[in-house]
Amino acid sequence: MKVGIIGLPQTGKNTLFKILTAGHAMERTADARKTLVGSAEIKDPRFEVLVKMYAPRKQVRTKVDLSLLPTIEKESIVEGNVFKDIADVDAVCHVVRAFQDDSIYHVSGSVDPRRDIESVNAELILNDMIFVEKRLERIEKDIKKIQDKRLHQEKALLEKLKPQLEQELPLRLLELAEEEKKIIASYPFITLKEMIVVLNSSEADVQNEQLLHELQETYAPLNIDFIQVAVKVEAEIAGLETEAEKSEFLQALGIKEPALDMLTRRCITALGLMSFFTVGEDEVRQWLIRAGSSAPEAAGAIH
Repeated sequence: MKVGIIGLPQTGKNTLFKILTAGHAMERTADARKTLVGSAEIKDPRFEVLVKMYAPRKQVRTKVDLSLLPTIEKESIVEGNVFKDIADVDAVCHVVRAFQDDSIYHVSGSVDPRRDIESVNAELILNDMIFVEKRLERIEKDIKKIQDKRLHQEKALLEKLKPQLEQELPLRLLELAEEEKKIIASYPFITLKEMIVVLNSSEADVQNEQLLHELQETYAPLNIDFIQVAVKVEAEIAGLETEAEKSEFLQALGIKEPALDMLTRRCITALGLMSFFTVGEDEVRQWLIRAGSSAPEAAGAIH
């Protein structure tokens, strides 16, 4: 299960990926248009409580796989490669610039998070729409050649998806039966995936959540999760050597915990997963299991 990090140029997504993976990533090749993969530890406060309780000889946190995808810009959109890369992940983390800095250009000439969210969402919906239209054309031709019940089922389902996209709405809002999900399981639909938007704010705005709340209210009908992160501040925190220094830094800023710790937990939620812990004096270990799993199912996941 993998989360893909996307965004327009100069949004801070590269820095975010670097902090999250903390050395658990492949080196970037000479071609920056290639996907970069890594993993991030899931930081869960319950894990720390269990470690204090049991003082184990070994501590094992679980990780979530991350992919830093090519920047969404005109060239990558025209080539279409960026959409193929997004289709290969299980959830999407869209980094949006919300900080002002005259020394860092913005591809659209100004900082406007709403515009950038709308722009990227529109491209993702358009990509799904193009696929549906092309697939329907192919099915129409195939139906004339052969009579196959499955082709008619697929056609009916795609005709159900098309109006949703025509209304500029993501496919994840539709309630699909298990059989319908199986039919399109191999299709590269992007808007079926859960989405998290990371608002990259400045240090001065890290405690001001007005924009965050406004966007949460606006995009709640589209089932988009939001989190506000001051990536530059998080990079400074990550660079401190000791936990005591990090704690002091956070207290000075009035922050309870690093936003990136919360982001990793949001990622596993977007993947439909949850944490499960095994404890003892020898080891405290964190596992990932399907959300809603029963105790026997959780036990089966670790044996």
